Amino acid sequence: MENTYTYELDGNLYINLTNRCTNDCTFCVRNGKDSYFGHKLRLTKEPSAKDVIDLLPEDISKYKEYVFCGFGEPTCKLDIMLQIAKELKRRGATTRLNTNGQGDLYNKRDISPDLAQCIDKINVSLNDCNAEDYAALCRPAYGKEAFEALQTFAKRCAARKIDVWFSVVDCIGTEKIEKCRQIAKECGVALRVREFIENS
Repeated sequence: MENTYTYELDGNLYINLTNRCTNDCTFCVRNGKDSYFGHKLRLTKEPSAKDVIDLLPEDISKYKEYVFCGFGEPTCKLDIMLQIAKELKRRGATTRLNTNGQGDLYNKRDISPDLAQCIDKINVSLNDCNAEDYAALCRPAYGKEAFEALQTFAKRCAARKIDVWFSVVDCIGTEKIEKCRQIAKECGVALRVREFIENS
């Protein structure tokens, strides 16, 4: 099976580095599926930085953004991601990280200084409005600790002038969305509400 390391969506190029994740979300598209909008993202081999860099277009302006987002958590492959992102920035690209915000826990350190060198935007999946519900919904490897950790991560990245926002899916309901909006405000970041995609 051929591995898909990059795929196009909405005028952006997405980069699929790993299928490993510190969450096991109940709603994850990976549950029972190998593809996302026709792109087969289940990997049999994780890419090297060179594997991905070799796939980048000659004309970097071909895509609006280069987004680290696939069937796993990109910060589980932090060193590889940083190498690719630095090359993208060298070529003048706009870079974005879609993350569960647990990169500090996984890498056992504050990774925001590294990200600030080469990542322009970060979308942190907040998903719920309190630690208990988040743990039940996302089943993080770090338990309830993950919810506070992702907020700390967002604050650290925002303090380094990265464009950071939280995202939630609209199916959690208006009451929870408002509570998430308050959490975002306290962390000094925006909140974006995404539409639930049932069939990708």
